[in-house]
Amino acid sequence: MVNGLSVDVEDWFQVGAFEKVIARGDWDDLALRVEDNVLRILDLFAEAEVKATFFTLGWVAERNGALMRRIVDAGHELASHGYDHARVFTFDRKQFADDIRRARETLEDAGGVAVTGYRAPSFSIDQRTPWAYLELAEQGYAYSSSVAPIVHDHYGWREAPRFAFHPLAGADLVEIPVTTATFAGKRLAAGGGGFFRVLPYAFSRWAIRQVNRRDGRPAVFYFHPWEIDPDQPRVPGAPLKSRLRHYTNLERMAPKLRDLVREFAWGRMDEIAQREAARVVPLAA
Repeated sequence: MVNGLSVDVEDWFQVGAFEKVIARGDWDDLALRVEDNVLRILDLFAEAEVKATFFTLGWVAERNGALMRRIVDAGHELASHGYDHARVFTFDRKQFADDIRRARETLEDAGGVAVTGYRAPSFSIDQRTPWAYLELAEQGYAYSSSVAPIVHDHYGWREAPRFAFHPLAGADLVEIPVTTATFAGKRLAAGGGGFFRVLPYAFSRWAIRQVNRRDGRPAVFYFHPWEIDPDQPRVPGAPLKSRLRHYTNLERMAPKLRDLVREFAWGRMDEIAQREAARVVPLAA
């Protein structure tokens, strides 16, 4: 079973946890660490001989054009993470349309390839944004991986299907939710990020095996470049909960990732979308 491996390319200061203490207008005055971290990830993937999808902010692509080409030249997929990490439910439809168009044009100019995949910042497509899929389809995206079908204090659409579905009747657009496992009738977040850093590696192994073997579906895993960077700056004034989420186990992340990419088979999200398209169900089902 080939699983979907993805990297949400944003820098340490662009995360949702710090959005109330670091202003977007200050971003250009902060130390940029994303390039070095992505290069480390490219080396890690090359060692394991795996390919992945890099869901990248347009803001990052504007400032790191050569890095975008390095990603593409290594055989990975370049996809959109929006322009500057604003959550989808903070937009109206026109604002969202402008955001994903700007991000896509920036990424395609930088990487020299067509961009057909999208992941919403903080998995922020949910029941509040019924127009988001309409806009993605109209702009020609092939797939989205923007839903976390769980309950979470920052995001989540618990009523959404666990596996790939067609969000729009009569459209080819495929939504591929991030992975959840089930235990005692409840869904558990198991697709990476902070959950992967904080929980024992054995949990992720169990969850991916459950999805592959019992459900017969590919897992979808994600992480961020800043998660392999224990030396990144600390943000003064950030809430304790945000600091705990962001900084816990950073030093353990890279070794755990090496174990993960070697233990399971991984591929690009556009390839997963093509395979899943043959058996997806409509959202209403």
